[in-house]
Amino acid sequence: MNGPDVHELPSAPASWRIALPHTAAAVPVARALVRTALAELEHAADCDTAELLTAELVANAVEHTTGETPIELVVELMPSGCQVEVHDTDPAPPGDLTRPAGGPPDPWQEHGRGLLLIRALSSSCGHRPTESGKAVWFRLSALPAQRRPPA
Repeated sequence: MNGPDVHELPSAPASWRIALPHTAAAVPVARALVRTALAELEHAADCDTAELLTAELVANAVEHTTGETPIELVVELMPSGCQVEVHDTDPAPPGDLTRPAGGPPDPWQEHGRGLLLIRALSSSCGHRPTESGKAVWFRLSALPAQRRPPA
């Protein structure tokens, strides 16, 4: 039987857009959704890194925005990798995603490492205004075939 190779990347972008509650409960839900989206197409992006960075973006959106309006998770799979966006209603940009903040995070504080992780582990990241607030995003490149986990 000559079916498609299950390890092939999608030839065209595929995307998911999901509203999540504006509560801490959104974090594990977002992680599971990203893992499912990447696994269903057996996409070659690093699932563990995608989950971790998604959790950081969702947690930041919940913690640093007010109100009860749902936040939105957008996952896009592309031949070159994946992009994850988290939309919220606050138009204020997040901390600087493109260069390190004033110094290393305080080792005694529980917070302050999320944006550092996103900058360090993603192939690119940023934010953009939207009609209802902003979107904060990161991209992960597809892993080379020799670095992909076995099926």
